[in-house]
Amino acid sequence: MNTPMANRQGTVGRISPLMQYRLDPVPGIEEGGRLSVKGPNVMLGYLRAENPGVLEQLAEGWHDTGDIVTVDAQGFIAIKGRAKPFAKIAREMVSLSAVESMAAALWPQATSVAVSIPDARKGERIVLLTTQKNADRAAMQRQAKATGASELAVPADIRVVDNVPLLGTGKTDYVGATALAKKLAEQLAEQLAAAPAEPAEQAPQAETELQQHVA
Repeated sequence: MNTPMANRQGTVGRISPLMQYRLDPVPGIEEGGRLSVKGPNVMLGYLRAENPGVLEQLAEGWHDTGDIVTVDAQGFIAIKGRAKPFAKIAREMVSLSAVESMAAALWPQATSVAVSIPDARKGERIVLLTTQKNADRAAMQRQAKATGASELAVPADIRVVDNVPLLGTGKTDYVGATALAKKLAEQLAEQLAAAPAEPAEQAPQAETELQQHVA
């Protein structure tokens, strides 16, 4: 945590007293790693709906945060991306793998990857990067309804790209995909800010058009 006496811009601060941390290597990530923490203020484990009343304890007390981070020489932690296959939307955990499965069922010839990026209103939002031309949310909404999936699993944004980021192994580069999604979101915000004011009834359509054509 950052404090008035010890803080550094662009970081979340140092690890709290009495806590330990470790960085596990992630394929394709040369600097930093996947952060796990351990300490007296870390939860004991998980209670699963499929196994009520049974505590699934953390392995040796270590909690995998799912964050890809770097730690500088003074111990300040900077979050670089997410490796966890879930997004937390309005306090609900949504499987990003399930989002990708819906996209694959809709567009089997395309390559699609779902990531989560920060959202000021809901905490996180899901962005789908896909090589499918003319992909849109309406198709994903229909697919979610047809399969009984939650509306929360429908990506807030869909970006059509020429290629999704891949590691040297050919697997999806989720850190690179998250960085790309953030960059495209920033570009969209800049475009909307620069766009001339339009009548209220036309503004939503203009935003939708910009979202679907950013590549």
